[in-house]
Amino acid sequence: MPTPSASDAPADATPAKSSASGGGVQSLERAFDLLERMADAGGEVGLSELSASSGLPLPTIHRLMRTLVACGYVRQQPNRRYALGPRLIRLGESASRLLGTWARPHLARLVEETGETANMALLDGDEVVYVAQVPSKHSMRMFTEVGRRVLPHSTGVGKALLAHVPADEVRALLARTGMPAATEKTITTPDGFLAALEEVRRAGYAVDDNEQELGVRCLAVSVPGSPTAAAVSISGPAGRVTDAATQRIVPVLQQVAADLGEALASAGGAGA
Repeated sequence: MPTPSASDAPADATPAKSSASGGGVQSLERAFDLLERMADAGGEVGLSELSASSGLPLPTIHRLMRTLVACGYVRQQPNRRYALGPRLIRLGESASRLLGTWARPHLARLVEETGETANMALLDGDEVVYVAQVPSKHSMRMFTEVGRRVLPHSTGVGKALLAHVPADEVRALLARTGMPAATEKTITTPDGFLAALEEVRRAGYAVDDNEQELGVRCLAVSVPGSPTAAAVSISGPAGRVTDAATQRIVPVLQQVAADLGEALASAGGAGA
């Protein structure tokens, strides 16, 4: 099959990444670009959607998808659409563990400078999953089990992760998950949650004020430059994580998040 020219791509499509400048293998770059586009679309797409978003012609996409299906990274649904496949789960779990390993020194610094338990969390589908933690040295401290999954609307990390997601996408997520009350202070309406996200954008950090667990306050910020949506947080007894303590802790939290983001971006670019 002849190599398609640039004129084969739809005029309004976003071109797939080119390997011309990086000396990489173009078919691999295209395959990973398609997987990322599938993830961005919710995990299931049709070939025409991928062609429109990637700028690649249908025959090229079909050939790449056949290979990904054969390898188990994509599966074809009965409706002929394509979905992310089960072999990606193993890769994702290993990557999450490695991400947690990279984060631990930064979380340890956060504990050292704030005195409170530090966490790192990712947005996985519609849920927040904790991938790393370093506990406080206080006898009274907060524990969140690594691997634990929670809904975003009742957590500081959830607010930090969703603060810059378009409002219609946030509403769609909340419609899928529901907004059950973990405590009497949990936000349970989409409008209330969107107002909280506006406050996160204004302040530069998120607060969980007894919303996930009574007596516990959490401060969280997103990790800039992370290859996947990530946030770091500290959590502790409300009697320690006061408004006065918040003013002291937030700059530390923001600096640690920025340093972690740089480290992750450097790791992602290593060997390129």
